Amino acid sequence: MFFHQEAQPVLETMFTPTEIQELFSLVNEPPTPESGSQESNRAVRSTHERKLRRMQSNRESARRSRWRKKRHLENLTNQANRLRMENRELKNRLCLTMHQNLLLSVENERLRSESVTLMATLSNLYQILATMISQQ
Repeated sequence: MFFHQEAQPVLETMFTPTEIQELFSLVNEPPTPESGSQESNRAVRSTHERKLRRMQSNRESARRSRWRKKRHLENLTNQANRLRMENRELKNRLCLTMHQNLLLSVENERLRSESVTLMATLSNLYQILATMISQQ
């Protein structure tokens, strides 16, 4: 019952009796050189403000880093897509070139064969001509 009463705040102050005792003990304590000086309060406030500014700066830096990482990933993705397209185009050109090479090889073989046939025919014609000239 005693603790239950202490936990009830005093309506005028909205503090519990225990909290009021703690406040009085802080007020009645003799001031220490650090706790009572305005410079100490400023230093604590300044340290806290620096900490808050640093935290905010770190958040901004992390946000920029995430943004750069995202842009870098987008650039790499775009580059990979471009390289895939270029690779596909090069493969298509290679396939077309190989097909043309095959067609030209077939045509070349046909022309060589025709050349051999024509050379044989020409040789026969020279022989016939030589025979005709020698018979005259």
